[in-house]
Amino acid sequence: MFLCGTFLQFLFCIPTVSLAENSVANANSCGQITAPLTPEEKTYASAAWQYFVNNYQANTGFTNSTNNYPSGTLWDIGNYLMALNAVRWLDLIKQSEFDSRLNKFLTNFANLKLFENALPNKVYNAANGQMTDYGNKPVEKGLGWSALDVGRILAAFHIIRTCHPQYKEWLNGIIAKWQVARSLKDDQLYGAAVLPDGKTLLVQEGRLGYEEYAARGYELWGFKAPKALALEPFKFVEVNGVQIPVDTRDYQTTNANNYVVSESYILDGIEFGLEGYLKVYAANLLEAQKRRFESTGQLTAVSEDNLDQPPYFIYNTVYSNGVAWAAITEKNVAKPEFRNISTKAAFGWRYLYPDNPYAQKIFDAVKDLREPKGGGFYAGLYEETKQTNKSLTGNTNGLIMEILYYKARGNRPLIGGSGVSFAKMPSGGKSTPAQSNSPDATSKAPAQNPPPSSSTKNPPQNPPPSSSTKNPAQNPPASSTSTAQVNQPSSSPALKITPISPVGTPQAPPKLPNPLTVVQRRYAQAAWNYFQANSQSATGLISDRSDVKGATLWGLGDYLAALNAAWALEIISPKEFDSRTRQLLGALAQIPLFAGELPSRGYDPQTLQPVDYGGNPVPEGTGWSGLDVGRLLAALYSLKTDHPEYAEAIDRIVLDWSYLRVVRDGILFSATVIKDKNERSLPRVNPETRLGYEEYAARAFQLWGFDIDKSAVGGKYKTASVEGVEVPIERIRTDTKSKVNQYTVSNPFLLYALEFGLDPQMRSLFTAIYQAQAQRYRHTETLTASATTLIERQPYTIHSSIIAQNQPWMALGDDGQPLPEGRLVSSAVAFAYYALLPEDSYTQELIKAITDLYNPLLGFYEGFYEKTGKTALGSTSSTNSMILQSLLYTATKQQPLIRPNTAMNSPWWQAITQSDSGRGLPNTASQKSQFVNNSPKNYWITVKDGNQP
Repeated sequence: MFLCGTFLQFLFCIPTVSLAENSVANANSCGQITAPLTPEEKTYASAAWQYFVNNYQANTGFTNSTNNYPSGTLWDIGNYLMALNAVRWLDLIKQSEFDSRLNKFLTNFANLKLFENALPNKVYNAANGQMTDYGNKPVEKGLGWSALDVGRILAAFHIIRTCHPQYKEWLNGIIAKWQVARSLKDDQLYGAAVLPDGKTLLVQEGRLGYEEYAARGYELWGFKAPKALALEPFKFVEVNGVQIPVDTRDYQTTNANNYVVSESYILDGIEFGLEGYLKVYAANLLEAQKRRFESTGQLTAVSEDNLDQPPYFIYNTVYSNGVAWAAITEKNVAKPEFRNISTKAAFGWRYLYPDNPYAQKIFDAVKDLREPKGGGFYAGLYEETKQTNKSLTGNTNGLIMEILYYKARGNRPLIGGSGVSFAKMPSGGKSTPAQSNSPDATSKAPAQNPPPSSSTKNPPQNPPPSSSTKNPAQNPPASSTSTAQVNQPSSSPALKITPISPVGTPQAPPKLPNPLTVVQRRYAQAAWNYFQANSQSATGLISDRSDVKGATLWGLGDYLAALNAAWALEIISPKEFDSRTRQLLGALAQIPLFAGELPSRGYDPQTLQPVDYGGNPVPEGTGWSGLDVGRLLAALYSLKTDHPEYAEAIDRIVLDWSYLRVVRDGILFSATVIKDKNERSLPRVNPETRLGYEEYAARAFQLWGFDIDKSAVGGKYKTASVEGVEVPIERIRTDTKSKVNQYTVSNPFLLYALEFGLDPQMRSLFTAIYQAQAQRYRHTETLTASATTLIERQPYTIHSSIIAQNQPWMALGDDGQPLPEGRLVSSAVAFAYYALLPEDSYTQELIKAITDLYNPLLGFYEGFYEKTGKTALGSTSSTNSMILQSLLYTATKQQPLIRPNTAMNSPWWQAITQSDSGRGLPNTASQKSQFVNNSPKNYWITVKDGNQP
């Protein structure tokens, strides 16, 4: 069977290809469906494909860019090819239908008139193949070409020739007719535009995001554009506390928009994989949208989209032309009333980050936005009116088809990164996503606002023009154009904290005996960037975890320890250290106290109002934690020791607190709140008995002179055999019958060792805990770094224990339920063990496995799952603080980070000497000598290859 045509230079007629004539093994990689669609996902795919069925032009084999409107941009022609490939491998159409459609398409596409006989015009009439303008009016000369659209269709052609090699030579023949080199100049992409006098103007095309994506399409066919693949020129701008990369070539200087949207990053992710910088920048983009939701309650998923009313097309951006959350037209006219929750963006983020709760939330808001008769997905939901944007487009539905195919492939990129280039991550730049690693924080799921509902009102849909090119070439100089700006939505008012008064000129840190290597400095900078990312500028507080807006006393202790380490390692300047310290101390002096005694368990970092562990407001507070107070006391003690200029302010803060119930009869206590049947809040005070955490907090109280010997390290411990090692599981005691969910993890013992050093009994506990993990690796080759860690999905907290409930290597949730697949290898624990035991062969294995688990702009992730090796994407202050402390410990040649302080003339010690004054202060300053006399300097252990000395 033959169809006449002239697309090949050496043939006048070409054969129609069918599977029967060119047999292709169905078992190629394109057909490897390792994660079949669920019934719901099959419904989504069928609806998205039906759009193309409904908008198919039988005369040409093309499809409409928008519903019932016979216009097609080159970009949208690429969308159709991507959808056609996806629907075949998802087995929603037969091979015969695929061949019929593709044969018709290629036959007519090969015969399209090219702009200046060089490259496809920007837009064609889908019904007859004529060159048109964007209003679908015939244009004899054409509009020019878009290099970005060419890059898009080159990527689509590559997928077709790879997944359906029987069409390879046909596609090669089509590309052979094009003068692709005309769209490349100075190693960049160049589009063509027609001036009013009819002359053709070549203009550099592309801005950060789409430019790199399109250049990779060119690379697949052997055309290089290295400057287009480079990230420069760009800068970072802060949007909702997140550092976003933005092209510096904005509308004001180049007459072309530099918008930052979701789609280019989603396309790169599902087609080429989130390689290199894309892994960071895509995560940042999603994080900024999540934070806008957290601060405004408005679900946010922005990208460019068609509209069902004038102006018919809008760029909903994270940032554009100097404005955050700008919603603009091609001419940079602000149209904030048309900001969308974009269906395609929500689908993309959901399947690129399947474990991200916010991605699931925006997906849930749009997943049912389908045309009632199943004719495709609507473009989205208007933010302002909550009505459905009923525009139906090939862009939305084609991308959804690609995304579902990506999912069915087991989240394997459709093309992959082996044949293309990715720019290196540039040095510098900060970022920001937003945790509670308090040992007694239950870390509930973040509070969730209900998503906006779609309206049933159906406004009349006017015939829309075809969708615009993704990032058009720089337009010829135009007359004055509106540059009205969109104001960023205001968040709930934050409390403005007045820092404590200046205490003198900020001091530079002393020289370290063992300065960081270049690699170690990179790790330290990444860990510090967590605190940069999650800082509330108005209050100085840091969220404990990146996915919950809340700060605990334990988390603030982590922050202070990290702040001091960053100063000592010269990651931040003395001026920044002083500014942050004075603001945090100002906030601590102002936070509400539970029952007028001690700081509550959690605070909103914007308002300083008490919240529960899910970030939900609890005006009366939720009690106080003796463990958390101990963590902060240790950090404050270290701060005033290393920086005595802050000592008076620190002592004034802790003198406001009452210790009458937190330390009694030598035991550490905590307070919780329960509700009776009448919904009254009833505080209850119980002893703290959590192994390791109790000992750590007690040591911190001892620094301040408290007699707390029954909670400090001492006495006898019950043990159990794990891997042939007697591991402590709880303290044997007669002073309380209190029972808690006991589990043995590394965190508190490592913190104790880093900060206080190891006295003989703590050394024996520490060594047993470490040896059990090292022996497990030797017996099973399973890397083990047992810790309490946080993740971004249920159950949100995982205790990867050494032993719990008399079972070794059990993972538990906060509710005590086993999580057999949940065990994590902790990033922080790996760093700490390596810092403490750098010559040990097992710690060397641990550190090699963990050092790439970070986002340079957002900090270290919690770790990776033992069974799968998959990264646990949560980030916390606790993990990043311990990593910084571990690096500082290494730089100080393994000296404990908290040094004894013999100064007795500060307000705290003066108050103790004068009287108790009803606050439960220590009875005598004699306790002060405890820490000095028991200095661990003579007790440091050396462990080689896991053998106890």
